[in-house]
Amino acid sequence: MPQAAIMTETATATPLRILIVDDDRDIRELTGNFLSQNGFTIHTAAQGKEMDKILTRGDIALVVLDYMMPGEDGLSICKRLQEQGGPPVIMLSARGEEIDRIVGLELGADDYIAKPFHPRELLARMRAVLRRREARTGGDKGAPVTTFFGWSLDNIKRTLTRPDGIQVALSNAEFELLRVFLDRPGRALSRDQILDYLHGPNADSFDRAIDVQISRLRRKLSDDHNEDIIRTIRGIGYMFKPLK
Repeated sequence: MPQAAIMTETATATPLRILIVDDDRDIRELTGNFLSQNGFTIHTAAQGKEMDKILTRGDIALVVLDYMMPGEDGLSICKRLQEQGGPPVIMLSARGEEIDRIVGLELGADDYIAKPFHPRELLARMRAVLRRREARTGGDKGAPVTTFFGWSLDNIKRTLTRPDGIQVALSNAEFELLRVFLDRPGRALSRDQILDYLHGPNADSFDRAIDVQISRLRRKLSDDHNEDIIRTIRGIGYMFKPLK
């Protein structure tokens, strides 16, 4: 049965809770009904304030977020959620232009789907995002803290500490990007490979989005001794400095 399949795939005893944030009532209801039939517990909100109230539950596994909404728009909400260490986000938008997708990924969305979309596509992408998040959590249990060149990354709290003890704020997107590099030190990675590790093999390739995210992460990792922790490999992409 669908519910049992979801439970097995996400390794949980109870259905995962999904929050749909969209000002279109029909989309909330149709999408919510479909996802409910496939084993999820659904919460809905028409705008950011309603979303914030539901998130105080602390058990929302994923947010499906509309790009264009009155009041606080989806981009602002996505940025705020990532800065606060909120749940993963799949962004929906009637605007399918490449620049809109790039901006969404830059602000930390885990995936981006253009409207109109088939509910089964959303379901498949949700499962992929949740599997990646579960794999990351499971992989970190044996090593709650990763140290490199004097830095410390808390894989549970998702916090980064400099060699001088000062804590550096990371968005979810920056944390996931840093984990990609830490898991593959000394290996040259193309932009497409990085996108695959971050968003799965079905992700579209947006080189500018990756370049911007890496530039931001570099600035946060820069100090007097490790300016080249993330190196540019001409004609290939990027490489994390080999760990000693």
